[in-house]
Amino acid sequence: MDEIEIPAHFLCPISLQLMRDPVTVCTGITYDRENIERWLFSCKNNTCPVTKQCLLDHGLTPNHTLRRLIQSWCTLNASLGVERIPTPKSPIDKTQIVKLLTEAKRFPEKQLKCLTRLRSVAFEGQRNKTCLESAGVIEFLATTMKNNNTQEDSTVLSEAAIEVLFHLNLSEARLKTLINNEEFHFIESLFHVLRLGNYQSRVYATMLLRSAFEVADPIQLISVKTALFVEIMRVLCDQISHQASKAALKLIVELFPWGRNRIKGVEDGTVSVLIELLLGTSERRTCELILIALDQLCGCAEGRAELLNHGAGVAIVSKKILRVSHVASERGVRILASICRYSANARVLHEMLQVGAVSKLCLVLQVNCGFKTKERAKEVLKLHSVVWKNSPCIPVPLLSSYP
Repeated sequence: MDEIEIPAHFLCPISLQLMRDPVTVCTGITYDRENIERWLFSCKNNTCPVTKQCLLDHGLTPNHTLRRLIQSWCTLNASLGVERIPTPKSPIDKTQIVKLLTEAKRFPEKQLKCLTRLRSVAFEGQRNKTCLESAGVIEFLATTMKNNNTQEDSTVLSEAAIEVLFHLNLSEARLKTLINNEEFHFIESLFHVLRLGNYQSRVYATMLLRSAFEVADPIQLISVKTALFVEIMRVLCDQISHQASKAALKLIVELFPWGRNRIKGVEDGTVSVLIELLLGTSERRTCELILIALDQLCGCAEGRAELLNHGAGVAIVSKKILRVSHVASERGVRILASICRYSANARVLHEMLQVGAVSKLCLVLQVNCGFKTKERAKEVLKLHSVVWKNSPCIPVPLLSSYP
């Protein structure tokens, strides 16, 4: 295809690729359906990309004549390796979706078939997703999940519903409506799938929970159940997918600052899980998120105690300083500072010296770090300089000014 000259009017003005489903907007310009739908609905634009005119009508008219010309051109050039574009399916109509939902509500035994059909429709493009949303599919899916979140032996319907819901790419406004409407019990439904669903459904549940708590109000953030942290840690331990692990880490970072969530997390073994993860990863953003979470947990005595009880806690935090990023170094120094201020004893101070934490703090003073990070490292060294200054591992000039 790269070596064949394609007629200019066969190319989409947005992607400059051969159009597979040409549609015309109200300004008279023709685009490939997928590209113009992304422009209008996903990117929230309201103008014609070519003319820059405001589109008062977002209707897309199939250009059948142009599509047939493109198909004929593909057939004529088949010997050159050009594949004939298939005739696109007719876009779904809202009336069809409403009928499908009505039937599923009347006959529960048809719900799984309905969910399978909705999944197929959602995967066919942004226009279909918009059509599903306007037909009330989001509410139907949330209700389906709620009605099945008390069943311990089967999550089939919930798993099918959450897959469709996830791929609808819910807006913040839609998410807020779901979590604030007590009729849906949306958070509880997501937790049910997170606890009992298959691996892929747990990925969807984790990512939807993260998005939901990003728009939740303080009362909802404070009221998180302890069991949720257990399941989030299980997602991290199972390493279902990189995507799910990242979402789980972002979720706990969002939750820890609120109420007693740090204590809940510590009680459920979060500190140990995070340290084990930190030992096994070198990926920048993952390390940063883990260190941010550990820093939050070290804001309470219970969190500091758990980190110190882990044989590799202080060592791995120290190791990541100056080896990952400025963010990781800052958080690592903050963790060591919390320990030195509030949990330091002879054993802890000796351990910091033994695993190289003190040497790393000295090194922070000599390299290009953030001002606050250097000041915090200097403060820690000054705090316990009497204990550390006689060590042969530490450059004397660095500690001599801290009597």
